[in-house]
Amino acid sequence: MIAATNRDLEAMVGEQKFRSDLFFRLNVFPVHVPALRERQGDIPLLVRHFTQQLSRRMNKVIETIPSATMDALCRYHWPGNIRELQNVIERAVILSAGPALSVDVADLKFPKVNHPEERAASPKSANGALHDALEETERQQIVRALKQSNWVVAGPNGAAAHLGMKRSTLQLRMHKLGIARGSA
Repeated sequence: MIAATNRDLEAMVGEQKFRSDLFFRLNVFPVHVPALRERQGDIPLLVRHFTQQLSRRMNKVIETIPSATMDALCRYHWPGNIRELQNVIERAVILSAGPALSVDVADLKFPKVNHPEERAASPKSANGALHDALEETERQQIVRALKQSNWVVAGPNGAAAHLGMKRSTLQLRMHKLGIARGSA
Protein backbone atom coordinates (compact mmCIF):
# COMPACT_ATOMS: atom_id res chain seq x y z
CA MET A 1 0.00 0.00 0.00
CA ILE A 2 1.24 3.46 -0.87
CA ALA A 3 -0.25 6.42 0.96
CA ALA A 4 0.52 10.08 0.39
CA THR A 5 -0.28 13.21 2.34
CA ASN A 6 0.86 16.78 2.68
CA ARG A 7 0.23 16.69 6.44
CA ASP A 8 2.74 15.99 9.21
CA LEU A 9 1.15 12.79 10.49
CA GLU A 10 3.73 12.35 13.25
CA ALA A 11 2.83 15.76 14.70
CA MET A 12 -0.87 14.99 14.26
CA VAL A 13 -0.41 11.76 16.27
CA GLY A 14 1.19 13.82 19.04
CA GLU A 15 -1.78 16.20 18.97
CA GLN A 16 -4.14 13.19 18.95
CA LYS A 17 -5.61 14.27 15.62
CA PHE A 18 -4.50 11.07 13.85
CA ARG A 19 -4.63 7.48 15.10
CA SER A 20 -1.20 6.29 16.21
CA ASP A 21 -1.86 2.66 15.27
CA LEU A 22 -2.73 3.70 11.72
CA PHE A 23 0.33 5.95 11.56
CA PHE A 24 2.65 3.08 12.53
CA ARG A 25 1.00 0.77 9.98
CA LEU A 26 1.53 3.34 7.24
CA ASN A 27 4.99 4.48 8.29
CA VAL A 28 6.90 1.39 7.16
CA PHE A 29 9.02 3.11 4.53
CA PRO A 30 8.53 6.88 4.57
CA VAL A 31 9.56 8.81 1.48
CA HIS A 32 9.61 12.59 1.65
CA VAL A 33 9.10 14.36 -1.67
CA PRO A 34 9.56 18.13 -1.44
CA ALA A 35 6.94 20.38 -3.01
CA LEU A 36 7.48 21.34 -6.64
CA ARG A 37 8.25 24.95 -5.62
CA GLU A 38 11.27 23.57 -3.73
CA ARG A 39 12.48 21.72 -6.85
CA GLN A 40 12.43 24.45 -9.49
CA GLY A 41 15.07 22.63 -11.53
CA ASP A 42 12.56 19.83 -12.15
CA ILE A 43 9.98 22.15 -13.72
CA PRO A 44 11.53 22.38 -17.24
CA LEU A 45 11.96 18.60 -17.32
CA LEU A 46 8.37 18.03 -16.26
CA VAL A 47 7.05 20.63 -18.72
CA ARG A 48 8.86 18.90 -21.59
CA HIS A 49 7.74 15.44 -20.42
CA PHE A 50 4.07 16.41 -20.07
CA THR A 51 4.13 18.30 -23.37
CA GLN A 52 5.55 15.31 -25.26
CA GLN A 53 3.26 12.83 -23.54
CA LEU A 54 0.08 14.86 -24.00
CA SER A 55 0.81 16.01 -27.54
CA ARG A 56 1.37 12.36 -28.58
CA ARG A 57 -1.89 11.35 -26.92
CA MET A 58 -3.77 14.18 -28.69
CA ASN A 59 -2.01 13.63 -32.05
CA LYS A 60 -0.54 17.13 -32.03
CA VAL A 61 2.92 18.26 -33.05
CA ILE A 62 4.43 20.61 -30.48
CA GLU A 63 8.11 21.15 -31.17
CA THR A 64 9.05 24.17 -29.06
CA ILE A 65 8.34 25.76 -25.72
CA PRO A 66 9.03 29.52 -25.82
CA SER A 67 11.62 30.63 -23.28
CA ALA A 68 9.29 33.31 -21.88
CA THR A 69 6.69 30.61 -21.23
CA MET A 70 9.25 28.35 -19.55
CA ASP A 71 10.50 31.25 -17.41
CA ALA A 72 6.95 32.04 -16.26
CA LEU A 73 6.30 28.39 -15.44
CA CYS A 74 9.55 28.22 -13.42
CA ARG A 75 8.69 31.39 -11.46
CA TYR A 76 5.20 30.22 -10.54
CA HIS A 77 4.69 28.91 -6.95
CA TRP A 78 2.69 25.73 -7.92
CA PRO A 79 0.44 25.35 -4.85
CA GLY A 80 -1.15 22.32 -6.55
CA ASN A 81 2.27 20.76 -7.17
CA ILE A 82 2.81 18.44 -10.14
CA ARG A 83 -0.90 17.81 -10.73
CA GLU A 84 -1.47 21.53 -11.23
CA LEU A 85 1.51 21.72 -13.60
CA GLN A 86 0.22 18.73 -15.56
CA ASN A 87 -3.25 20.31 -15.84
CA VAL A 88 -1.78 23.63 -17.05
CA ILE A 89 0.28 21.81 -19.70
CA GLU A 90 -2.70 19.70 -20.77
CA ARG A 91 -4.82 22.84 -21.21
CA ALA A 92 -1.97 24.45 -23.16
CA VAL A 93 -1.57 21.44 -25.45
CA ILE A 94 -5.32 21.42 -26.14
CA LEU A 95 -5.33 25.15 -26.95
CA SER A 96 -2.03 25.30 -28.88
CA ALA A 97 -2.72 25.70 -32.60
CA GLY A 98 0.83 25.58 -33.92
CA PRO A 99 4.16 23.88 -33.20
CA ALA A 100 4.88 26.09 -30.15
CA LEU A 101 3.34 25.40 -26.76
CA SER A 102 1.00 28.25 -25.93
CA VAL A 103 0.46 28.65 -22.18
CA ASP A 104 -1.89 31.40 -21.04
CA VAL A 105 0.40 32.83 -18.36
CA ALA A 106 -2.41 35.16 -17.25
CA ASP A 107 -4.18 32.07 -15.79
CA LEU A 108 -1.30 31.60 -13.34
CA LYS A 109 -1.92 33.58 -10.16
CA PHE A 110 1.45 35.11 -9.31
CA PRO A 111 1.74 36.65 -5.83
CA LYS A 112 1.98 40.42 -5.86
CA VAL A 113 5.58 41.52 -5.41
CA ASN A 114 6.28 44.94 -3.95
CA HIS A 115 9.26 46.98 -4.96
CA PRO A 116 12.22 46.63 -2.53
CA GLU A 117 11.63 50.08 -1.05
CA GLU A 118 7.93 49.26 -0.43
CA ARG A 119 8.89 45.96 1.17
CA ALA A 120 11.30 47.71 3.55
CA ALA A 121 8.70 50.29 4.51
CA SER A 122 5.80 47.88 5.05
CA PRO A 123 5.78 45.83 8.26
CA LYS A 124 5.82 42.04 8.03
CA SER A 125 2.56 40.25 8.55
CA ALA A 126 2.08 38.62 11.93
CA ASN A 127 2.07 35.16 10.35
CA GLY A 128 5.30 35.84 8.46
CA ALA A 129 7.05 37.17 11.57
CA LEU A 130 5.86 34.18 13.61
CA HIS A 131 7.02 31.77 10.93
CA ASP A 132 10.46 33.43 10.82
CA ALA A 133 10.75 33.33 14.63
CA LEU A 134 9.82 29.64 14.71
CA GLU A 135 12.34 28.81 11.98
CA GLU A 136 15.08 30.70 13.83
CA THR A 137 14.28 28.89 17.07
CA GLU A 138 14.32 25.55 15.26
CA ARG A 139 17.64 26.43 13.61
CA GLN A 140 19.18 27.32 16.99
CA GLN A 141 17.98 24.06 18.58
CA ILE A 142 19.34 21.96 15.72
CA VAL A 143 22.71 23.74 15.69
CA ARG A 144 22.99 23.35 19.48
CA ALA A 145 22.27 19.60 19.25
CA LEU A 146 24.75 19.22 16.38
CA LYS A 147 27.49 20.98 18.33
CA GLN A 148 26.78 18.85 21.42
CA SER A 149 27.07 15.69 19.32
CA ASN A 150 30.20 16.96 17.53
CA TRP A 151 28.15 17.15 14.30
CA VAL A 152 27.20 13.48 14.42
CA VAL A 153 23.68 13.30 13.03
CA ALA A 154 22.69 9.63 13.50
CA GLY A 155 23.21 6.96 16.13
CA PRO A 156 22.46 6.80 19.83
CA ASN A 157 24.63 9.85 20.61
CA GLY A 158 23.74 11.77 17.44
CA ALA A 159 21.86 15.04 17.19
CA ALA A 160 18.72 13.30 15.89
CA ALA A 161 18.51 11.21 19.07
CA HIS A 162 19.05 14.31 21.24
CA LEU A 163 16.21 16.07 19.41
CA GLY A 164 13.92 13.03 19.47
CA MET A 165 13.56 12.76 15.72
CA LYS A 166 14.57 10.44 12.92
CA ARG A 167 17.88 10.98 11.17
CA SER A 168 16.13 11.55 7.83
CA THR A 169 13.82 14.15 9.37
CA LEU A 170 16.76 16.00 10.88
CA GLN A 171 18.65 15.94 7.59
CA LEU A 172 15.59 17.28 5.80
CA ARG A 173 15.19 20.11 8.32
CA MET A 174 18.92 20.91 8.11
CA HIS A 175 18.66 21.13 4.32
CA LYS A 176 15.52 23.31 4.47
CA LEU A 177 17.08 25.66 7.03
CA GLY A 178 20.44 25.78 5.25
CA ILE A 179 22.39 24.24 8.14
CA ALA A 180 25.77 22.78 7.23
CA ARG A 181 28.86 22.26 9.35
CA GLY A 182 30.67 25.27 7.89
CA SER A 183 27.62 27.54 7.99
CA ALA A 184 26.78 27.36 11.71
